[in-house]
Amino acid sequence: MKTTASPKAPLPVPTAGHLPERSRRARAEPMSVLPLGDGLYEVESASDHTYLVDLEAGRCTCPDYVFREVRCKHVRRVAIEITEGHTPPPGRVAVSCHDCDETIFVDEDATEPLYCDEHTIRPGDTVVNRETGDRLTVVDVSTLRADAVEIGAADCTVAEYATNEGYDPEVPVVGAVYPHATVARNGVVPSSLRIYVFPRTRLEAA
Repeated sequence: MKTTASPKAPLPVPTAGHLPERSRRARAEPMSVLPLGDGLYEVESASDHTYLVDLEAGRCTCPDYVFREVRCKHVRRVAIEITEGHTPPPGRVAVSCHDCDETIFVDEDATEPLYCDEHTIRPGDTVVNRETGDRLTVVDVSTLRADAVEIGAADCTVAEYATNEGYDPEVPVVGAVYPHATVARNGVVPSSLRIYVFPRTRLEAA
């Protein structure tokens, strides 16, 4: 006699009671989260299994997501790490501040050198010349590289200037004045003050 196979039972739909448990496990279980860029994260679980999380799409390569189509503990863990400031959000990467090695999150296409809030300099800020110890006032933070800005009086670029040769030629230049003067942020620089330009890495926030 011919038999008819019974239809495959559908997978059980997760109830609300499952959600707190997954959230608890996401926070409590040992996992390492590695940002890969483009909104992708590699999550290694305590069982030494590694999964790929696409946070923006809410997807994961783990069985819990693939077969049950639920928001798994790996996706939740990535979200927790971002919320608590341990992992950069999509579109940003973790790098070290040039001056203090503090970890900061910056845009994926940001160019070095990169600085934390404490060591970022802006027009009007006081800085210290690393070579001489002199204090200066910043009047401009340029996007132009030290090897592209000419010093007319010296007939060379900022990067080629003798005392700047030990600094990265690809960093932007900063304009500052001697002696230390009070210059309002984005204010007019008195014509009597001569502006000197330095590779950004030669100056540190005072």
